[in-house]
Amino acid sequence: MAAKTKKEILKLLKEDEEFRYAVAGLIGLEETLRRLDKLDQRMTELHEQQVKLWEEVRTLREGQEKLWENQNKLWEGQTKLWEEVRNLREGQEKLWEEVRSLREGQEKLWEEVRSLREGENRLWEEVRSLREGQEKLWENQNRLWEGQTKLWEEVRSLREGQEKLWENQNKLWEEVRSLREGQNRLEESMVRLQDAVTLLTQAHRELAKQVGALSETIGFGLEDIAKVVVPGWLQRHEGIVMAEEFVRRWITVNGEEIEVNLYGEGEKNGRKLVIVGEAKSRIYKREVEAFDAWAERVAVSVGGEVYKFMFGYLIHPSAEEEGRKRKITLIASYMR
Repeated sequence: MAAKTKKEILKLLKEDEEFRYAVAGLIGLEETLRRLDKLDQRMTELHEQQVKLWEEVRTLREGQEKLWENQNKLWEGQTKLWEEVRNLREGQEKLWEEVRSLREGQEKLWEEVRSLREGENRLWEEVRSLREGQEKLWENQNRLWEGQTKLWEEVRSLREGQEKLWENQNKLWEEVRSLREGQNRLEESMVRLQDAVTLLTQAHRELAKQVGALSETIGFGLEDIAKVVVPGWLQRHEGIVMAEEFVRRWITVNGEEIEVNLYGEGEKNGRKLVIVGEAKSRIYKREVEAFDAWAERVAVSVGGEVYKFMFGYLIHPSAEEEGRKRKITLIASYMR
């Protein structure tokens, strides 16, 4: 994805509330997160294969030290070396063919993006219905499932890219076998291997960026949903009336800035409260422990009575038990 397009999307997420709701509807589903876990596992396996490749490279480097001892002989065979250079150029042409195939895949991704933009008007209609009342949100659940189908199409495209990575890895192993067949062709094969590893690393980084961007988008969209749902929930269940909407705020504690994703002020039975919260797609015991660690520091800094809560799509039983111990309210997106 072009850098300019990424900036435009991030700008819309920060400034356009309706667009954030739309993205949240597309990606805020538990099933998608489970599939992303599987994708992360595949990436870990790919990393292990890469470590093995580097072990082979280290072995090749030991052989390279012997090559330096025979440097004078290599100068005498300079004519043969130029023949090997020509072979390298032929291999370089093959690499360019791979690059062109990657570009063709990129064009397909852009076609998917354009199809998402064509459905944007329908998503805006859903956002307007959300503003009219939270009750209509449940009535439009089937339409949100249609958005989930489009998200699965994006995941399938990521899997296709991953299959290409595996194909590139097999080619790398073929290069390693050719290096083992003869020490005289060591330098040529090592150059090819380094080029192929560079290509694999770039593709791995790009895939990691896409997954990271998807995770970040889920987090921001969930915060926007919390800003709409939580105030009403607090008033109905806790008797807390908020003075204004939740905001993102940075609070300095002992010279360190702590980012509070959901910060607000309210009143309960005549008592003023400071309300701090965090939005997580999935909440387990470790997320509750991590949140309480920095929330307690913020509570000491702001003074007064502090109400702590976490908001998410999924709340694990271990998190519920830990929340009760630490007096942290856990609110699921489906709770009324």
